[in-house]
Order: sequence, then C-alpha cells, then structure tokens
Amino acid sequence: MYPDDLKYSSEHEWARVGNGDVVEVGITNFAQDTLGDVVFVELPEIGSKVDQFDKFGEIESVKAVSDLFSPVSGTVTAVNEELEQSPELVNSDPYGDGWIMEVQLDDPSELDELMDSETYQGTLE
Repeated sequence: MYPDDLKYSSEHEWARVGNGDVVEVGITNFAQDTLGDVVFVELPEIGSKVDQFDKFGEIESVKAVSDLFSPVSGTVTAVNEELEQSPELVNSDPYGDGWIMEVQLDDPSELDELMDSETYQGTLE
C-alpha cells in the first residue's frame, strides 16, 4: 500500500527520488482516502521556491480543503497540469498519474529527515 521506494512526511506527502537531485512529490494513499473525492488541486508555479515542511498549495475535496506541505526544499521544476482537468487522479493513482510537482533539491540530506515506508505505516496504526 505504501511503496518502498518513496520517502514520507508526517503530513502525508511522499517524495520519489528520480534523476539526480529532482524529486517527484505527491500525497499518500492514506491522505487521499481521508480527503475523499478530490475536486481541485492548487499547483505551485514552476520556478517558485518551496521549503521543507512548509505549505506549497491546497487540495480540495468534497469534504474539506487541506494544505499541502513540501517534503523537501528546492525549486519547482514541473507541475502535473493534468490535475487541473482531472484532480481525481490523486484518488485513483496517488503514486503514479496523481503526482503533484517535481522539485530540484537544495539539500539532498533533507531526504534523511523523511520516513521510510515501514516507519510511515507505523504512524498510521
């Protein structure tokens, strides 16, 4: 349920290390399940700076509006523009087509402050 190749934050975001120091970011299955049907995702601007554990946007569901927090610090290099037309991708494929942004890391050692899959799952029990 929680892929082993990802790092997780206590705010229920995940980070996938890709090519070099670029990280893909999204929300966990637990987060999308808790939110319910997602109807809107506020995407950050490409080129904007994000700080680890600081708010970078909002996600809106039929139940609530929740803040999104970046699991890493850096510069936004890409956003998932498909979410503008199909925000429900966050529900149907939170670790694939439902990704939210890519970030060029300022400090790769920040990844060490995130949890592995087993530790994250332990926080949910």
